[in-house]
Amino acid sequence: MTHTPHDPHAGSAAEAPGLSRRGLLGLAIGAGAAGLAVGAGAGAASGVAIGRAQATDATAAVYDFFGAHQAGITTPVQDHLHFAAFDMMARTDRDDLVSLLQDWSYAASRITQGLDVSATGAVGGAPEAPPDDTGEALGLAASGLTITFGFGPTLFESDGVDRYGIAARRPAGLKRLPAFLGDALDPAASGGDLFIQACADDPQVAVHAIRNLSRIAFGRARIRWSQLGFGRTSRTTAAQSTPRNLFGFKDGTANILATDTAALDEHVWVVASDEPAWMAGGSYLVARKIAMLIETWDRVRLSEQNAIVGRDKGAGAPLSGGDEFTEPDFDATDAAGRPLIPVTSHVHLAHPERNDGTRMLRRGYNFVDGNNELGRLDAGLFFLSYQRSPDQFVRVQRALSTDAMNEYIRHVGSGVWAVPPGAQPGSFVGATLFA
Repeated sequence: MTHTPHDPHAGSAAEAPGLSRRGLLGLAIGAGAAGLAVGAGAGAASGVAIGRAQATDATAAVYDFFGAHQAGITTPVQDHLHFAAFDMMARTDRDDLVSLLQDWSYAASRITQGLDVSATGAVGGAPEAPPDDTGEALGLAASGLTITFGFGPTLFESDGVDRYGIAARRPAGLKRLPAFLGDALDPAASGGDLFIQACADDPQVAVHAIRNLSRIAFGRARIRWSQLGFGRTSRTTAAQSTPRNLFGFKDGTANILATDTAALDEHVWVVASDEPAWMAGGSYLVARKIAMLIETWDRVRLSEQNAIVGRDKGAGAPLSGGDEFTEPDFDATDAAGRPLIPVTSHVHLAHPERNDGTRMLRRGYNFVDGNNELGRLDAGLFFLSYQRSPDQFVRVQRALSTDAMNEYIRHVGSGVWAVPPGAQPGSFVGATLFA
């Protein structure tokens, strides 16, 4: 992204696609935190990161921040996640929101390429001023970093107040998810005006992204809650093997793949006719923090585990036979006439055949947050799904009300966000909302 060094005589900061004047001054003044440096784009334009030692690993993946769709959806699922939900701060206005998205987009366009957030970065600025970049990614490759942004229902209207003049542009389907049987949601780990999803093959690169984007938000937005994830629980390319969740089962066998453009168009990407038109090329994200009762599950006999899931734990094949990618046969029975795939199994209830063809693209991760007060693992699945409408998730989740797996899981966190289309060079993510 080419970014012209800031000229105070050249017009308002809000007119620039990258660093805003409000972002620079607010961050530089507030609590000693530094924003992006003036002239930050000079390094980006030349491909030189003044404060960044470049990695020599030629195999490290690099994904462009710009495009028709945001990266981090169909991108090959990376091994690590840092997810953060943000709330806009009190007394912020529309200009604050736009400038934040501009500053975030500019920084994201750099760090996804393995650069610092600005040209002066971690070590190239004035010695007596805080550096623009925190520096823990110095010398590290881009590691396949993708950064994805989205807007929650409360950004459009909260307690009847339209703070940013965008309530009329809220998608009709963007609303708080309904209550589901067995929910035990923690409000402190749910919702948020905005989200950032940082995925990378190096956990330090993902953490660096959220840490620095949070610093850039100073005075405008603050983290409401966040989640670290490891060990992807899905795949988005045929070249990726199917991973396993913390119950030990292969997860995401039937996920939508990046090459299946017909399925993506039908189930993942919003089209202009869906309304609102500004969301065309975008999607909707549902996040669910699902606690797994690990110790209880570990005492369940193998045959019962297989019956609960509906697949063989070793091969991942459906209990009706075949291999991992064989379509389940829900009509197949044993000698006694009992279904080989129990009707209360997860596979049976979640399968598109049982949900009017509903599909979603999943990008979930395992998590372990230490131990709880009982000395048991605080662990589970951080479920992430992208879909053309939140109604797709609601339909499948309601179908899972009789899932035998519900005895071993608890949904403790939740959120839904509109994910705008990808940013274009010279613009910023979410620009279509404000057009």
